[in-house]
Amino acid sequence: MPDRPLFESLEGLRGTGKSTMAPMLAAVRGAVLVPTVPLFYQALRRQVDTRENIEARMCFYLSALFTAAEEIRRYLTADIPVVVESYFPRCIANHRAFGARLGVTLPADLPQPTTYHLLCAEDERQRRLSERSKPASRWDALSEEAADRITEAYSEFPMHQVDTTGLAPDRVLEAILTIEKEGHHRADAEPVGAHPHVLPPVPRRPERARLR
Repeated sequence: MPDRPLFESLEGLRGTGKSTMAPMLAAVRGAVLVPTVPLFYQALRRQVDTRENIEARMCFYLSALFTAAEEIRRYLTADIPVVVESYFPRCIANHRAFGARLGVTLPADLPQPTTYHLLCAEDERQRRLSERSKPASRWDALSEEAADRITEAYSEFPMHQVDTTGLAPDRVLEAILTIEKEGHHRADAEPVGAHPHVLPPVPRRPERARLR
């Protein structure tokens, strides 16, 4: 059986289950759930999100991710597993779909997670969004208008696809854990440098899964 990943990320459109699954995956892995927009960025985040400059917003989120990556690296160096709810692919895919014109080449020494791309049938995804109590922001609305372009931009990144349609969270978690048993071939298939955004892999080690 292949080693379990030390660093894992969830990607996908709004309503596909990232925020639900990230803490569940972290719990079963015994991992630290690292926010990719650190706490001290949050006040500025609210200000940036009121503006309309796409490149400025992209740079802000890239800065937050690079800061989070340093924290992630410290955990990985200590052999502590990490889970994140989205990573660089979300920032790049979303802002590219919004029309950002910045070219981004990520440093070669950034840690790369094993990434799960959460998918959901459109009618169910919209139903999930309609049940949220938090009002949608301008950027949320833009991401809905650009959903197809975001999905297309995501295709440049090596990820395992996980269809969450009609599945309870525990079944989605089971599907993710099944990927571990089948190996990580799809996630590691493309060599580093095949795309300017692909990151190098991090070491993996066996972990004892722990359920809450």
